[in-house]
Amino acid sequence: MTDRKLIELLRSDPEQGLAAVVKQYSCYVYKIATSRLCGVCSKEDIEEAVSDIFIKFYTVGQESGFAFESVRGSLSLIGGRHCINVFNKHCKKPKLVSLDDVIELPADETGNTDIGGSLTDAIDKLGEPYTTIFIRKYFFGQTSKDVAKDLDIKPNTVDKRISRGLVRLRQILEEEEL
Repeated sequence: MTDRKLIELLRSDPEQGLAAVVKQYSCYVYKIATSRLCGVCSKEDIEEAVSDIFIKFYTVGQESGFAFESVRGSLSLIGGRHCINVFNKHCKKPKLVSLDDVIELPADETGNTDIGGSLTDAIDKLGEPYTTIFIRKYFFGQTSKDVAKDLDIKPNTVDKRISRGLVRLRQILEEEEL
């Protein structure tokens, strides 16, 4: 069925028109969602995004009287924008892991096992966002650019906070040794 016939069907019988659009373009919309969300979202999240795209298409269509020039183009535009929103939503969720789970340092030759605990405590005392930046940078091995992107700040801000945080971390550790 051509886009013109689909638009006419949407205008005359919206529910049947939507069913025809879903039937004809479900693989296309699924490909858009998969290409943009693969590696970030689960299969179920991608399928939910596809459903949301068709719902938004239908909602926008009803509001405009289905004044689309192209069904495919409209689905592409709505799908792309929706996938960007889903991607941002999933990437900005902080994945919090307890410092105690992340830092498990083995005992050194002298039997001193408190090093990991005092380092963990010192990093905790830095406060946010320093703690998150240190964990991502030094324990997860992320680059400053990746940390900045995930936390929605500039890379030079990450570098500056690391610099300041190291000074504060040294002070905290020196105070604990006294």
